[in-house]
Amino acid sequence: MREIHFYRTESGTCPVEEFLDSLSGKQAQKVAWVLQLIEEMEVIPMQYFKKIVNTGNLWEVRVQTGNNIFRLLGFLEGNQLVILTHGFQKKTQKTPKKEIQLAETRKSDYFKRKDAS
Repeated sequence: MREIHFYRTESGTCPVEEFLDSLSGKQAQKVAWVLQLIEEMEVIPMQYFKKIVNTGNLWEVRVQTGNNIFRLLGFLEGNQLVILTHGFQKKTQKTPKKEIQLAETRKSDYFKRKDAS
């Protein structure tokens, strides 16, 4: 069984929690449902969880509710731990470069601080 954790900045803020707080109740509920699927299913359908090509092993959680498409980016630590860095509403076909760069930066920060402790 997988475990999902949310990345926290050095100052203690949690971008994923802030993103979830910005959603409507129904939208947040759908995101929570997809996260639960990822934790509990052995094989996750690609429509919900997919590796982003041409990145440093980044993954995206994919959530669609009505006409809204949301993505949460993150990375794996080991085989069972998913660390989500942030979320955003997707408005284009491709994942924006700035979102990928932000996830890469937070991934580096996560491992740097983890290795230091």
